[in-house]
Amino acid sequence: MPSFSNLCVYCGSRIGERPAYLEAAKTLGRELRAREIGLVYGGASVGLMVACADEVLKGGGNVIGVIPRALVDREIAHPSLTELVVVETMHERKAEMMRRADGFIALPGGMGTLEELFEVLTWAQIGLHQKPIGVLNVDGYYDGLLGWLSHAEREGFVPKEFERLFFTSTNAKELVDRMSAYNAVGIDIGWTKPKS
Repeated sequence: MPSFSNLCVYCGSRIGERPAYLEAAKTLGRELRAREIGLVYGGASVGLMVACADEVLKGGGNVIGVIPRALVDREIAHPSLTELVVVETMHERKAEMMRRADGFIALPGGMGTLEELFEVLTWAQIGLHQKPIGVLNVDGYYDGLLGWLSHAEREGFVPKEFERLFFTSTNAKELVDRMSAYNAVGIDIGWTKPKS
């Protein structure tokens, strides 16, 4: 039995320029299906999103899509999910995905993916949840982001223990293994007041 029922996957509504991105989305979907872990995602039938979802669905896996009505109206909602939750706003979408998931994984993606990832990281940092977070760093896609986080830590804007907030791996199986064994720990946010 998995240590969690559902994982939320954030990823691109495009497939990107490298075949490795698409393959990683499919591989992660197969890994979730093999472990009988349900998928929570943005509900779309495009990009890496649909590639991951379809792999879970192929084996009869559970897939919950959460999508704003405006995107349903553009006819990009996946038509064959276990459950499609239609919400009014992007804020509601993120909150519902958060509520239904026991952990989060970011595949390559654009601004929306980063916004979702940083929101759950921020919530973890301030103690609003203690769910595991993973970054699947396909072909070095997130190297620049990880470098920036280290820079922000050195400059005093990110807690020194920021790396304890999430896991990174280039391999889906390893990432899910590490997230499955996660023991939540608090971190020192390190808020300071300016010296007068």
